[in-house]
Amino acid sequence: MSDQDNKSPQILNSSSNLLGFCFVVLTSIKFFKLSDTTIIDNITAVCFVLFMTSCLCAFLSIRSKTKRAALYETIAEYAFLGGLIIIFFMTILFMMQVIY
Repeated sequence: MSDQDNKSPQILNSSSNLLGFCFVVLTSIKFFKLSDTTIIDNITAVCFVLFMTSCLCAFLSIRSKTKRAALYETIAEYAFLGGLIIIFFMTILFMMQVIY
């Protein structure tokens, strides 16, 4: 994989930042004991798993010297995109007061 096409460092950076965001949201919901009244913690947990998968695969893509690097990067991209889409819809639903 050429250095020009390598998106893994950017994916790793962005995924780890959003992983931290998910961790703060989950911790806040647990701290304020809101997990019984909202589904946001469940949705955030799914995002957490997707961003963790993205981080792991992006790291493996960076460290891999074989042809699997492209596969790891593709998985990282799709996991990252899935997490972004879920956060986007969760934010829209939260703004429209569909979920609390």
